[in-house]
Amino acid sequence: MPQLPLMALFGNLEQLDSIQLNFNQNSLHLMNIAIAFIMFGVALGIKPKHFKDIALNPKPAIVGLISQYILLPALTYFLVIIIKPSNAVALGMILVASCPGGNVSNLISSLSKSNVALSVSLTATSTVLSLVMTPLNFAFWGGLYASKSPLLVPISIDPIDMFQTVFIILGIPVILGMIIGIKLPWLAKKIEKHVQIASIIFFIAFLVGALAGNFKLFLEYIHFVFFIVLVHNAVAFLSGYSFSRAMKLSKLNARTISIETGIQNSGLGLALIFNPRIFPPELELGGMAFIAAWWGIWHIVAGLSLAFYWRNKSLAPTPELETEKV
Repeated sequence: MPQLPLMALFGNLEQLDSIQLNFNQNSLHLMNIAIAFIMFGVALGIKPKHFKDIALNPKPAIVGLISQYILLPALTYFLVIIIKPSNAVALGMILVASCPGGNVSNLISSLSKSNVALSVSLTATSTVLSLVMTPLNFAFWGGLYASKSPLLVPISIDPIDMFQTVFIILGIPVILGMIIGIKLPWLAKKIEKHVQIASIIFFIAFLVGALAGNFKLFLEYIHFVFFIVLVHNAVAFLSGYSFSRAMKLSKLNARTISIETGIQNSGLGLALIFNPRIFPPELELGGMAFIAAWWGIWHIVAGLSLAFYWRNKSLAPTPELETEKV
């Protein structure tokens, strides 16, 4: 007797795949601009010192990057094998796991009294590495899944096309932000806070508008992906913390890496999903878009909840607590 997908308990996930979210070309351009603006604001605060700190004390950063770009995508692949969601939902999970950490992680690390210096350094490094690691991870794990799953339309993932999109959305604004931060530090210091606040407001406004335009679909189908994203996000937070502790890192750094692993730039995932050069329109990817969209909301809720929980769990003084203040 064939094994039923675990998620069949929550309904037929294949219903999601044929859904077309209300995203036109103008909406896609706005989303790309919002993400680029956010990354520009993040890059204004990236200094050569952050990369120097990693070179001087590489272990926490190496553990964090392994957790982000090797452990999470691998665990996600095994998770989709276990729960057997629809093809589009599975690919959405793999894509989100292939994205770099979200910029909100720095704020959440600060609220949780984690190692903010490590958080900023990891965000900077993972963002730069995402130009290569996001396309390669999705090509590898997505291709592996596609080769073992009966996709109605064969999918061929071109890491070069994905690299070009990631470079335009993340690479260019990060390079510009870092150049201004390094060459014009007085200007970067003056505008950094304002740009970051404005970019977050812009992105939240976009999310609210996108949700309003798809609110009926959201209410009708959210129950299909709510549990999946909850479990997937919990795996990300838990694996980041457990792996760090297994590597003998302090609890402070383990908290930071947990947050960096659990907060994903799912907005980048959405931008990639709606790029016809990467995912042709004939593919039914409604489930993929639903996963990325709900991740963008849920990881903030879960991250803030975890931050306030950890905030009230004091740690004994360690050297990392001092580096946080740098």
